[in-house]
Amino acid sequence: MAMDASDLRQLLASLQFSDSAFPSGFYTMSHGLEGYSQAGLVERGDVRDLLEDLLVHAVGPGDATALAVAHRAARATDWDGVQEADQRLFASKLTAEMRRASVRSGHQLIDMAGEVVGGDGIAEYAGRVTARTTPGCQPVATAVVYASTGLTTRSAVASDLFAYAVSFVGAALRLRLTDHRHAQVVLYDIAPVIERVAIDALDRDLEDLGGCAPVADIMSARHERADARLFAS
Repeated sequence: MAMDASDLRQLLASLQFSDSAFPSGFYTMSHGLEGYSQAGLVERGDVRDLLEDLLVHAVGPGDATALAVAHRAARATDWDGVQEADQRLFASKLTAEMRRASVRSGHQLIDMAGEVVGGDGIAEYAGRVTARTTPGCQPVATAVVYASTGLTTRSAVASDLFAYAVSFVGAALRLRLTDHRHAQVVLYDIAPVIERVAIDALDRDLEDLGGCAPVADIMSARHERADARLFAS
């Protein structure tokens, strides 16, 4: 079935904002992978399984769920609802570096989107971030941007999960835990997991937000005190 012009425009917007070249700050994050590497808990060949675990048990119930809730609220111009999702997501991140990394990326994204996309929705959310009434976590900022471009909630969640996977695999490349060819194998192979995680996130309410990945939290806590770090998270 052919897409109409509106569908194509939405697709192009999702490709632009989920691209690893977009300066949202994802390049500075390993999403905990560097902590695992420093602790000797991940080796070449383990990247795909660790990525799946984090998507299913941490990112899906946390970031993706907040994104879905915030996207629906933004499309309804319910800015208090967007803010509540933002605050709950921030509170659910147990380590300081994960909170810092998320808001740093979120602030960068919403600032860029104000120039690239514009519009009242982005301006409203950016104003709340500037006033510090909402933290500005990356998934919620992404939700606001995607809502402003007309992207559906389903596509918004899937796009951001794929952007996370690309960022994670990119970190694995820089940490020499994979090579370019195997990285593409991982990204293609992880697609059914992203689909499942996205569907689950769409079905959750805000009250169900929050993942459970204790080892990931421990690795993050150790990483933020490491003597040398290549990544911000």
